[in-house]
Amino acid sequence: MGCVCGPQASLSMAPVNIFRHGADEEKAETARLSSFIGAIAIGDLVKSTLGPKGMDKILLSGGREASVTVTNDGATILKAIGVDNPAAKVLVDMSKVQDDEVGDGTTSVTVLAAELLREAELLIAKKIHPQTIVAGWRKATQAARDALRAAAVDHGNDPERFQQDLLNISRTTLSSKLLTHHKEHFSRLAVDAVLRLRGSGNLDAIHVIKKLGGSLTDSYLDEGFLLDKKIGVNQPKRLENVNILIANTGMDTDKIKIFGSRVRVDSTAKVAEIELAEKEKMKEKVERILKHGINCFINRQLIYNYPEQLFAQAGVMAIEHADFAGVERLALVTGGEISSTFDRPELVKLGHCKLIEEVMIGEDTLIHFSGVSMGEACTVVLRGATQQILDEAERSLHDALCVLAQTIKETRTVYGGGCSEMLMAKAVTDLANRTPGKDAVAMESFAKALRMLPTIIADNAGYDSADLVAQLRAAHQDNKTTYGLDMSQGIIADMVSLGVTESFQVKRQVLLSASEAAEMILRVDNIVKAAPRKRVPDHHPC
Repeated sequence: MGCVCGPQASLSMAPVNIFRHGADEEKAETARLSSFIGAIAIGDLVKSTLGPKGMDKILLSGGREASVTVTNDGATILKAIGVDNPAAKVLVDMSKVQDDEVGDGTTSVTVLAAELLREAELLIAKKIHPQTIVAGWRKATQAARDALRAAAVDHGNDPERFQQDLLNISRTTLSSKLLTHHKEHFSRLAVDAVLRLRGSGNLDAIHVIKKLGGSLTDSYLDEGFLLDKKIGVNQPKRLENVNILIANTGMDTDKIKIFGSRVRVDSTAKVAEIELAEKEKMKEKVERILKHGINCFINRQLIYNYPEQLFAQAGVMAIEHADFAGVERLALVTGGEISSTFDRPELVKLGHCKLIEEVMIGEDTLIHFSGVSMGEACTVVLRGATQQILDEAERSLHDALCVLAQTIKETRTVYGGGCSEMLMAKAVTDLANRTPGKDAVAMESFAKALRMLPTIIADNAGYDSADLVAQLRAAHQDNKTTYGLDMSQGIIADMVSLGVTESFQVKRQVLLSASEAAEMILRVDNIVKAAPRKRVPDHHPC
């Protein structure tokens, strides 16, 4: 009997490859290790940009038009780098969602997820099952969330204190960005812009224009709408009580489009006739547009010389080639709609504004719309020495505007400077001390990961992080729950007096996104890569 099952047993033990040739599989420990290494590497990459003393990165794009980006925004850095590791991709996507959702905290969320996985790696080395770690983390997340909610302060019903909260949040957000040296100027600018929205939170009404020259402190908020285009030749340069038709239509048919098509004529007079017919067609179109009772026509496409001349004769201001974003925003701000056909003037919704005029900014002429029907519209004009500075200033300001818009919707605030993280870590440690079993070990690791954020902030500023975090931990143990790190002095201090405030929404999102992403990566025990597509030789070259 033994001789029969021998060959069968050995046959079942033989490795069978069920995948297509070229496909790759990583199993158990190898898969887990590869995930951990990828995620931790991403965390280490953006770690040095965290906090008010964080450093910047230079990103060089490939190709012919090699552009240079200088930034310390986590989402921008991660978007620019191409990652191949699946776990690293999860963290990159998570920081992108954080950026879209709340606008700030992109570095914090990546670093926290990476630190959680660093702790998980140690626990797995101690033979603790991933599902046990996940169970402990879930309880820890809930405890941290409850502690954060309990510590949140709400001044939504007190306009004066709420405005101070908004200024503090704006300063805190900008203090870790390029604009940190001008944070007073820009935080007031951002708060004024967001308060103009009157709670709608529609950031499309805030238009940012970047103009080289001057310094960052020359940037200002303009109450109105600026369009970076030119008014047509011989047309009025200033109009009051304007009716605007915003269009996306071809206004170039006065140039005869015979090239490429074949038309047989027996004299040049016939060519002139065709040209005249084209002109008549164009004239008819302009007349249809003028029937709308407008004195300003803005087109997304080009307006050629002949129609421009017709508009000038009618005393109508024509603005051409207002790019797609410009046209969309203009329609929103002036209360009009974008039209493509002009046969039914009564159905077209025109835009309105009190005054259109040309203004000079630096060396350039722009068109200024004031008294627009959407009163909350405004334009931020950024000035700066180089394009990189302007781009980074725009990203920093965008983060601040997003956070302020979120705070107006969800008025609760928490204290920054590592204070909220220590508060959550203390709540999680207290729960771990009361919890029997292996879950407690996982909870303790969660608290340790939370405490790593203030540690990294202190490290980046060049201070003794071990000493500062130990002091901060003792202060929180002593019920000084508003204490955090003061990075300008290198001491621990009361965040209330320093005004280091952050949005509750941002902090909560950081906690939840990081724990969910880390949990997802931790559950992985197998990575299967599909076989690469074979390149089929092209037998029909054109």
